[in-house]
Amino acid sequence: MSNSNVTIGMDVSDKYVHLAVIDDSGEVARRDRIPNREPAIRKWFAPYRGARVAMEVGPHSPWMSRLLSGVGMNVILGNPSEIKLISGSHRKNDPIDAEKLGRLARVDPKLLKPVHHRSEATQATLSILRARDAAVRARTLLINAVRGQTKAVGGRIRSCKSEAFHKYADDVPEVLRVALVPLFRSIGELNELIVDYDRRISGLCDEVYTTTALFRQIWGVGDLTALLFLLTIEVPQRFSSSRRVGAYFGLTPKQDQSGEVDKDLGITKAGDVHVRRLLVQCAHRILSELGPDSDLRRFGLRLIEHGGATKKAKRRAVIAVARKLAVLMHRLWITGEEYVPLRNASKAA
Repeated sequence: MSNSNVTIGMDVSDKYVHLAVIDDSGEVARRDRIPNREPAIRKWFAPYRGARVAMEVGPHSPWMSRLLSGVGMNVILGNPSEIKLISGSHRKNDPIDAEKLGRLARVDPKLLKPVHHRSEATQATLSILRARDAAVRARTLLINAVRGQTKAVGGRIRSCKSEAFHKYADDVPEVLRVALVPLFRSIGELNELIVDYDRRISGLCDEVYTTTALFRQIWGVGDLTALLFLLTIEVPQRFSSSRRVGAYFGLTPKQDQSGEVDKDLGITKAGDVHVRRLLVQCAHRILSELGPDSDLRRFGLRLIEHGGATKKAKRRAVIAVARKLAVLMHRLWITGEEYVPLRNASKAA
């Protein structure tokens, strides 16, 4: 049996890997379960060099896909949210899931909605940005906890930026000091940690990932957004058109159309939630009163005006500007052009 005609489905858990080998006739030639350890995986796959391997994206898929590619496997990474045959099944267990993955990959790999994993170096740099995001969310959680408990006893912490919150421990009512004052110290330490992460990110943009300078030409796009956008996409040529980037980050509307019915739905929220959140924040800045005149800003303001300046119209405009911003950043990356804020307006004139 030629390995090029063999498809192997893998279902991965923390302890074990369940495998189903589908031969060229579509029959299950072998089922197995092995420990989720690198030596065991290398040994098991040694006879199947050149075979097609299908697995779902998960906590272990980055290192495992690199390992299998390194030993000669043709690895396909399926998007779990798109494989309803598995996630929506009423008969779901690891051996069956492994077989389904193998059969889908054998018929047409595109049914798995393949996902691209980043390189190990990119993943290591991304961990810095993820760690910063975790620190910011932890700080927000602690600040909200302090404010909520203080209000419950009739007290109030003065309004201030998150970076200065730890300076106002004296605002805590006496009855809550024992419980809440230690949290102020933790918030102060998180502030220092976040500043350190910001310093590292700025250095990476200036010294290692100099391409981010193309994105930072756009007012409202800072080091964090530029670097995360670059690392998440990693290879801009993955997209045949810059317009596809908006959909990649979940900034395009869902579709539910049948016959004459075409429902008006929200965005898909697919892809990386961290990048999408930062793009939306950039769009808010671009549309704010401080935002300088640009094609992006004019585009968003027109949408708000056409929608009657309602809250819904403003939300739609922010999403639309975020989507257009993602497309613009990818286009600058591909072409290496200098950003001209009013390029479209100049052409029209």
